[in-house]
Amino acid sequence: MREPNRERVPPARRTGLRQRLAELRGPEVPPQPLDARALAALAANPGCKRRAILDGAGVNKTALASALGSPSAFGQSQFAFMRGNAFEARVKADGGAELLRLVHEKLDAGAVPPTAGAVPDLSAVGPEGRTARTALALREATEAGVWTLLDHPLLALDVAGSPAFLEPDAVVVHPDGSWTVVEIKSFPMLDGSADAAKVGAAARQAAVYVLALERVAARLDATPEVRHTVLLVCPKDFSNLPTASAVDVRKQRSVTRRQLDRLTRIEDIADLLPEGTCFSPDLPTADLTAAVESVPATYAPECLSACELAFHCRDHSRAEGAVTSLGRSLRAELGGLTTITDVLSAARGETGDPTDPAVAALRRAARLRAEALGDRTGPLIGGEKQLAEAPGHTAC
Repeated sequence: MREPNRERVPPARRTGLRQRLAELRGPEVPPQPLDARALAALAANPGCKRRAILDGAGVNKTALASALGSPSAFGQSQFAFMRGNAFEARVKADGGAELLRLVHEKLDAGAVPPTAGAVPDLSAVGPEGRTARTALALREATEAGVWTLLDHPLLALDVAGSPAFLEPDAVVVHPDGSWTVVEIKSFPMLDGSADAAKVGAAARQAAVYVLALERVAARLDATPEVRHTVLLVCPKDFSNLPTASAVDVRKQRSVTRRQLDRLTRIEDIADLLPEGTCFSPDLPTADLTAAVESVPATYAPECLSACELAFHCRDHSRAEGAVTSLGRSLRAELGGLTTITDVLSAARGETGDPTDPAVAALRRAARLRAEALGDRTGPLIGGEKQLAEAPGHTAC
C-alpha cells in the first residue's frame, strides 16, 4: 500500500496538540465526535474560528449553549432519530439485498445484477482501528470485483490539522471496482421528488464522505474511482418502502474542499487563546462566557439551522451592531461598513467616502425613502430601528 503524499507531523507535536485540545475541552469531559453534518456546516462558514476550535477540541456545543444560558433548538428529535434507525435497518435487511438492487438500478444498470453481495466485518478497536479495517475492506473488495456493501464504515479526514472520523450510512463497491456513497434519510420522497432543502443538506453531507473516500483511494496502488454521484435512499411517498434517487455532488464536493482548505489550522487558533482557557460546561457562567468570547465568531442568520451556539452568537452580534446579523448577502454589499451604526451614519451623509459604491447606494436609498415619505429634510428619521431589526432588508 502506497503512503499518502502529505506533510509529516512530528509525533511530539501531535501529542501536544491533543493534550492542548483536551485542556480546552475540560480534563473530565469526553470528546464529541465531529460528524459529516457538523463538518459540512463548518465548511459553509470557514471564517468562524469559534466553531473551528470547538469542533476540533470535541466540545459538546449543545451542553455549552445550555451552560451559557442560550439553549439551542437545533438538532434531530428523538422520534425522528428512532424512525430513521428503523428505516435504515429495513433498507439493509437480508445482507443489503434491496440496497444493492437500488444501486444497480439507479447507478450501474449495465453491471451484472447483484445476487448475493459481500458484507465484510468492519469491527475493530478504537477509531484508528476501524479506519484501518475499513481501508483494508475497501482494497479487498476492489480487488475481488464483486458487489460489496460496507455497512457504517469509518473514514478519516484531516480538518484544519486535526483528524475527523466520519461514518457514512454505507459505501458500495461495484464489480468494476468503483465506490459509491449511500445516504439513507427518513424524510419522504413524494412522486419521485423530496424537499429541496433536505436533499441539499444530504448532498453536502455526502460530499464530505466523497472527499474522505478519495483520501483512502489515493493510498491504493491502483487508485479506484470514487463516484461523484451518490445514492439517496428515502421512504416512498407515505410508506416505509425504500426508494432512491441519484444525486450529483460534484458542486458540493468542490465547494466543501475549497472551504476546508481555507480553515485556519486549529493549533494556530489555540496558540492565540489566553492561558487557562477552558470550555467545560461545569465552569461558572461568567468564566465560560469569557472563554467563548475570547475566540472570534462569524455569525450569520444561516447559523440558526446549523450550529448549536447560534442563539448565543446572535445575541452578541446584535449587541455589537454587526451587519453580519442581517445576512451574508447584505454584508457583502456593504463593503467596509461593518456595523449598523456605520451604515446609518454613511446613509445620512455624516461619514463615508462618497465615491464608495456602497456609500453612494445607501445615500441614494435614503433620498428615495425620504421622497416616498414626503420628508426631504430628514432622510432617515425613524429608519434606524427598521434597518436594525429587519434581517431581510437590503439598503442598496
